[in-house]
Amino acid sequence: MNMQQAAARADNILDNLLKDVEPQVKWTHGPTTTGSCDVTRRRAVMTIVSAERRGNFLGLVDRSWRKSGYRMKSVNNDPEVPAMFAQTKDGFGVSLIVGGEGQVFFEVDTPCVEESEVAESTTRATAPTYEGQEHIPRPNIRSPFWSAGAP
Repeated sequence: MNMQQAAARADNILDNLLKDVEPQVKWTHGPTTTGSCDVTRRRAVMTIVSAERRGNFLGLVDRSWRKSGYRMKSVNNDPEVPAMFAQTKDGFGVSLIVGGEGQVFFEVDTPCVEESEVAESTTRATAPTYEGQEHIPRPNIRSPFWSAGAP
């Protein structure tokens, strides 16, 4: 497997995870980074996930990962910035981190593979892409379910 193939596999992992989230959330691509033999793909959830719904969201992702056969590596139960880390059977690291203002970030790190060029993801984001901006803004899309209880 080369870096482009690994990046495509990472996209597939993220696509399948986000399809499991019901009701659907809006997301945008985070930056893709490459190392000497690995790739990291990122996605930021732009739907506001309220503190009241955060546990539901984390539970849904946990069940999705376990259903997919991922091995849970660690869970940070901090109420403000929880995180979960898992690994696929083929060695891809999968993480969910809740950042500032409850924004959810997903990341997939590939194992070390054969060096190659890596194209940007072809998966279409469901929220604006914020291309040309230095940072992705905080979540700004309301959901009747996920944002319930948020100011």
